[in-house]
Amino acid sequence: MARRSLQLASLALFLIAQTGCVSQTGDEEVAGSSEEELFWGPRFELTTDQPTTVDTPVGLAIEVENGVGAPLQVRAGQRFFINQIDLRDFVNTDVDNTGLEELRTSGDFASADWGGLQREENEPILLPNPDGTYTDRRFFTGAEWMERPGLVAAWQVDEDGHPLSHLILLSTGSDDRRRRVDGFFIRRFRAIQWVFDCGAPDDCSTATSFQEEAIVELRNANSTRQTFQMHPDAAGLKLWWSARGGAPYEIPVEQVASPEFDYGFDIEVAAQTPPGPSGYYEPGDDITFQMTLTDGSGNRLPPEGSLPSYSDVVFGVEDSGIQYYRAFAFIDPSATYWRRKHRERMLMAQIIGPNQDIQPIRTIAPLDIFLDEADTEVVGTPAVDGVYSEFTLLPPANVIFLGAFTPGTPQWFEPNVDTFTFHIPEDAEPGTYKVTVKGRRTYLGQDIPHTTTIEIQVGTLVETEPVLTTGPCNTCHSGGGDLSVVLHANDDRAACAGCHVPLGFELEGPIFVRTHFIHSRSDRFDSNLSECSTCHLSEESIQRTSKAACLSCHTEYPASHESWFGEIESIYIGGGAESFDQCTDSCHTEHPNAGFDGGWGP
Repeated sequence: MARRSLQLASLALFLIAQTGCVSQTGDEEVAGSSEEELFWGPRFELTTDQPTTVDTPVGLAIEVENGVGAPLQVRAGQRFFINQIDLRDFVNTDVDNTGLEELRTSGDFASADWGGLQREENEPILLPNPDGTYTDRRFFTGAEWMERPGLVAAWQVDEDGHPLSHLILLSTGSDDRRRRVDGFFIRRFRAIQWVFDCGAPDDCSTATSFQEEAIVELRNANSTRQTFQMHPDAAGLKLWWSARGGAPYEIPVEQVASPEFDYGFDIEVAAQTPPGPSGYYEPGDDITFQMTLTDGSGNRLPPEGSLPSYSDVVFGVEDSGIQYYRAFAFIDPSATYWRRKHRERMLMAQIIGPNQDIQPIRTIAPLDIFLDEADTEVVGTPAVDGVYSEFTLLPPANVIFLGAFTPGTPQWFEPNVDTFTFHIPEDAEPGTYKVTVKGRRTYLGQDIPHTTTIEIQVGTLVETEPVLTTGPCNTCHSGGGDLSVVLHANDDRAACAGCHVPLGFELEGPIFVRTHFIHSRSDRFDSNLSECSTCHLSEESIQRTSKAACLSCHTEYPASHESWFGEIESIYIGGGAESFDQCTDSCHTEHPNAGFDGGWGP
């Protein structure tokens, strides 16, 4: 640890000497060379639903692609801390370079240390391309620049590139977590080889179109102490990253004196349909809800009753910062854990209930329901799934997805409304139901999520509560990783299952699959993976076995299982639709080293 502290401190002092900037943490200069002094400080409380001034620290999101910084507009004189950094380098080629030779020898990341690079796993995209071919994704880790600790530094410059500010220094951490020094809760460094023209999901032998890509994702600052105020003469930021070395990135900055909106993001949800004379809704009722999207000062983003068209939001005409789903392959594709899930940026609503019956939904929602005339999708039914769930994208899926497959995409240019209607099924059980809206806003350098959940009563005035079988997540998810900050900024975990269902084109949707997958792949989860009691609250909660439950965490199973259940075809769930079926009750009633009392494990 002492040697690592000295290395980081030496890097910091070298950079200070090169730039002529003074390193500063908050309002005081760094006085020592320990990791804690250089990279750690108290985290102040951040709220996104309150008014801001230029003195309110705002999280700044920085993006660089192929060495070119994305221009930033910011409120003039605003105080910031660095909350998100996305770096991407890519090359296109017609050669299947199994070791990413083109990426390693040319482009922005060529100077990084690629020693130790290894291919981890691959996963095809189930949805075919317009020409009938398929896309495969091959994921790589292990390179030295991905594993070892490093630094990022930022400073303001004038239009001639002269320094104007102190130096902000942040530790990128290492692949294995060091809580005291990591500047960001989420750190994901990897490389990806894309194969765009496979003849089948499992056959890329004739492919001739490839892309080699390197990705850096740093987000959710652990420390918000290191802030800086935009200098009146600032026309840009410079960003230096130790793994790459060389000249710093240049980020053009335009300061806006009187922006139309404030920073922050809030969502209000209210039922427009009143409950019945008994004070609650009945099974069979249609309930219309209206959402209101505002900035931190309560200013409406879109006018009441409307939402902008899909094209206006995704292609940059709409300027209030609200976002819609954009993870199409031709815009910014995502992959659970491996690539940019935070950039899907969808706006959507769901209902699930009753609370006492909330559980994972394993019925697969086919692509067809995203393309039909219905504006909402029923994805969970009491009869089959033990719980009712219905969701809608905003704009509806038949606008977003059907538009992607329609020549000219006319649906993308139509205005939308800020209301949605859910139909309570006739066989709905009485109790409390959760209605949730989640979204994301990117505005004047800030990129933040927000989720709001309200509750309604169906069939009774007696309020019911969900029974969660996992927790407590805040053992690890605290500070910059608090559930109210990361992902969808949703700390009501019972409200997750209604949206997180297996989709026909993205089978890894269920929250148990994603949680298993992310925590089993990340070295930054530092508990024993086999000790289920770290997260599960009872031995009964791990007894529903399926390929999806097991192979979202395990990467292999015995040869005997292959003869019984087939080879592993998916890194996320093991196989296809059958992966959600309950395995035989006579198997897997125990998990070695699970950590529960009562004889579980050795």
